[in-house]
Amino acid sequence: MDSTTFVAFLSSVLFTIGVLGVLLRRSALLIFMSVELMLNAANLAFVAFAHRWVQLDGQIFVFFVMAVAAAEVAVGLALIVTIFRTKRSTNVDDLAALKG
Repeated sequence: MDSTTFVAFLSSVLFTIGVLGVLLRRSALLIFMSVELMLNAANLAFVAFAHRWVQLDGQIFVFFVMAVAAAEVAVGLALIVTIFRTKRSTNVDDLAALKG
């Protein structure tokens, strides 16, 4: 198994763990962390394939994904902290009352 195949396999495993975290967890903070894990798995795949085909396109996409992830962290953590201060819980089942 060459290094690109190994990294692609590792990326798919990390992405699967992230998807399972989003689908199975009830805490908003853990769901948020699982989404970050999925973004990092995609970044890992971009870098591996960019290295494989000796092109910089994948690494440029990584910078865009990191910018989106940083913005997501800023907004998402602010929302989670605000919700925790008002509800004293980050359980997504308790947040169903916020539908309006």
